[in-house]
Amino acid sequence: MDPDLLRESDFRPNQPESLPPHTSSKKSAADPTGAPGWERATLEKLAFASLNEQKATRRWKTFVRLAWLAFFVALVWMALHRGTPASDATVPHTAVVEIKGEIAAGADASAEFVNAALRAAFEDDGAKAVVLLINSPGGSPVQAGMMNDEILRLKAKHKKPVYAVVEETCASAAYYIAVSADKIYVDKASIVGSIGVLMDGFGFTGLMDKLGVERRLLTAGENKGFLDPFSPQNDKQRVFAQAMLDQIHQQFITVVKAGRGKRLKETPEMFSGLFWSGQQAVELGLADQLGNLDYVAREVVKTDEIIDYTRRDNVAERLAKKFGAAMGEGAMKAFKSIPALR
Repeated sequence: MDPDLLRESDFRPNQPESLPPHTSSKKSAADPTGAPGWERATLEKLAFASLNEQKATRRWKTFVRLAWLAFFVALVWMALHRGTPASDATVPHTAVVEIKGEIAAGADASAEFVNAALRAAFEDDGAKAVVLLINSPGGSPVQAGMMNDEILRLKAKHKKPVYAVVEETCASAAYYIAVSADKIYVDKASIVGSIGVLMDGFGFTGLMDKLGVERRLLTAGENKGFLDPFSPQNDKQRVFAQAMLDQIHQQFITVVKAGRGKRLKETPEMFSGLFWSGQQAVELGLADQLGNLDYVAREVVKTDEIIDYTRRDNVAERLAKKFGAAMGEGAMKAFKSIPALR
């Protein structure tokens, strides 16, 4: 064949004959893949979409990191600033320190917290009197004794009156603290008293015998296992414990008599651990009269301004305590696997 006679169509694969012009234009309009450069346009769209998504992800991560940073900064700030009352020392006011809940070391009503609040209240020149706002069933006589001693010391140093105002309950160790006040105000239905000391526990020796459980306790010192609930209690240990309780009880009675003085109308049951209503407490001289916080501030201290000096855990300290409790629980689980010496 003559090369000059070769046509372009001779080098193409077999293809169907070209569609009519009107058919081709319809396909391009209906199918975007038929348009020239559609692959590039699609890739560009995908690339831009991916970039936008990455930008959004980076922005979100930055926001989260900044939020966590702000959170930790706030925790540190709250840990360093306990929110002491923002009072003007020149403004006369009634200083209030709350004693609520169980009286115990580490609790809100602990000597550490309450005494710190008391010192702040007494040292403020604007505080004309200090009110102990009490609602507690009692607790540790040690913590109560520390608070009682500190109140007496601060009263003598700053020459400011102290009033105790009882809400629902002022019993046992709470009353131990209240008698350090110059006057005690109660509601007629308040629970007051319970001047006594107790030591409680359980004994499981009989149940262990029935179940066939043997207690294996090793001690160095014949009384080291004293008050162990799984060991029998002997008469010598019982007498020893009772003597200790009687001594602490006598300390309590001495503090009450010193605080209330001649106002007490002693009865055989007064120091037996019984408690009375607020109205009965006034009649017995355990309290002075009926009244609440507003009454004392307005009618006794002669100022309507009331400022709370109570020292409380802030958010950071609560989180730290929970974290510490969780760590302590894990440590206890680890130590339980070996015999304990204590």
